[in-house]
Amino acid sequence: MGQTSSKRDMDADQRPRHFVFVLLDNFTMLCFSAAIESLRIANRTAGRQLYSWSILSEGGTEATCSNGCVFKVDGDLSDLSRDDTVMLCGGLDIQDATTKRLLNWLRKEARRGLSVAGLCTAGYTMARAGLLDGKRATIHWENQDSFIEEFEDVNLTRSVFVIDGNRITTAGGTASIDLMLKIIADDYGEEMANTVADMLIYSSIRTDQDTQRLSIPSRIGVRHPKLSRVIQLMESNIEDPISPALLAREVGMSTRQLERLFRRYLARSPKRYYMELRLSKARNLLMQTDMTVINVALACGFASPSHFSKCYRAHYDTTPYRERGAHAARQPV
Repeated sequence: MGQTSSKRDMDADQRPRHFVFVLLDNFTMLCFSAAIESLRIANRTAGRQLYSWSILSEGGTEATCSNGCVFKVDGDLSDLSRDDTVMLCGGLDIQDATTKRLLNWLRKEARRGLSVAGLCTAGYTMARAGLLDGKRATIHWENQDSFIEEFEDVNLTRSVFVIDGNRITTAGGTASIDLMLKIIADDYGEEMANTVADMLIYSSIRTDQDTQRLSIPSRIGVRHPKLSRVIQLMESNIEDPISPALLAREVGMSTRQLERLFRRYLARSPKRYYMELRLSKARNLLMQTDMTVINVALACGFASPSHFSKCYRAHYDTTPYRERGAHAARQPV
């Protein structure tokens, strides 16, 4: 970050900016702790209270995060000040954590003009409340497939965080640090934000232009431009798979050369690799949405439920129906 002028008055009488962290059931500890620690360190660095916060949950007594730790909170969902910023902290099983009461409360506070942020998977909750319609947003990469299927009016990106007006979303994990550093820089200047980053031993500050997943070469451990391009095409065309012949033609190779390339670097054929990508997306949709098995099959490029079931069983050693049933049985009542 370069040096810029501060946008907030540095007068010691300046009222601290207040954040209201709402811990959803099964929230991710990292996204919450990374955000709140950034604020704490900003206060310590400044030698005064630039930021304040309170912690709420539905029920108002405690909240349990995905690693089993239990947090005591300051209170239940209640009316907030119009200057507050709501920070929803999501995690696992976000659909179950997004209750009717939470949505009603969120819509009411949003109508009053409050800024609302969704950390990790809480962008789902914001979208369910209708707060992201027509907005740019992001969510953890594992939830992107299901999010796209459910919320067509949201412009979903792969950025680590997105600020669109008074609606904010992050991809989870350490992306909370990047977001808070951006907020601190906007409020008190980039020198302050850089100091906070140094205190966190955070040397690679990302912006909203950075994507959350590793590049294809980094993920597969191979730096081959034509192989990366083919995999990118596969990932972008799950619903309507492209034939190996067309993929090969796209990168200026023969089908036989493409076969050899995949077997050399990935120990499988292009057709097998493509199938694994499609089945992985299908499994995500089965776990994270209420889409019928037929619709999941169509969304992942399978012409019929029977073919989908056969391929799914061969890869995961269970059927799509049993997979979904087993997942539902594991959910808390």
